Amino acid sequence: MKIRKPELLATAPSFLWLALFVFVPVAIIFAIAFRPALPAGRIGEGWSMDAMRSLKDPIYPSLLLRTVLISFFTTALCLALALPVAWHLARLPPKWRARILILIIIPFWTNFVIRVFAWQQILHAEGAIAETLRSIGLLGETDRLLGNSAAVIIVSVYTYLPFAILPIFAAAEKFDFALLDAARDLGAKPFRAFRSVFLPGIRQGLVTAILIVFIPMLGSYVIPDMVGGTDSQMLGNKIAQRNFNDRNLPQAAALSCALTLLVLAPMLLRRKEKTA
Repeated sequence: MKIRKPELLATAPSFLWLALFVFVPVAIIFAIAFRPALPAGRIGEGWSMDAMRSLKDPIYPSLLLRTVLISFFTTALCLALALPVAWHLARLPPKWRARILILIIIPFWTNFVIRVFAWQQILHAEGAIAETLRSIGLLGETDRLLGNSAAVIIVSVYTYLPFAILPIFAAAEKFDFALLDAARDLGAKPFRAFRSVFLPGIRQGLVTAILIVFIPMLGSYVIPDMVGGTDSQMLGNKIAQRNFNDRNLPQAAALSCALTLLVLAPMLLRRKEKTA
């Protein structure tokens, strides 16, 4: 303990912060999930399994599946777009690299809600994109770009793409690109060298990008609420509905518990992979 005392003192503030603002609130949410719900949004005395039993409602498995699928497709598209950007960015001269990085980070300077609202106007039924697609016959007169899962995925990719680019770029910047030349000299085709040498070489960046995009997407609420429809609601929207509209706090807490466990799953898998 004497040897570890400096380490304990150094980590104590961070641990205290996590305990007060992460562990304690999560524990409270789990406790509320086992309380009875009263009218007007109050929480009753004693304990009840009603909120947890409500998760058996057939609507929730389909909602959970939709949440995972939208999060999966958003993460996959972010990776598909981030890989070539990080590849070319890592091979640019330092002067140009810094300029491109600034362009990638600039969207963070604008309020998140304003950016999503801008996409509402871009994808509006009377917007330039919709009118152009109708003029070339790719969009019907009654079809809409908003109010569906595709709109949620498009706006989510725009929102989370920088989070995918930056960790992949950080890994690609340290990669020795001479290894690709060596692989080609040994007879590997460009794609084979990319798949067998480059991707394993930036594996840490890929895993980080997946976690940074996939986990926040699981709890996404604003984007589905602003550009999605009733058929593209995610778990976060249902939690907000139970909390603000229905005033059923135990049921909202039960859904939050399910979402918490869903978020922890990829992190636990990652931890298990690192210890293996």
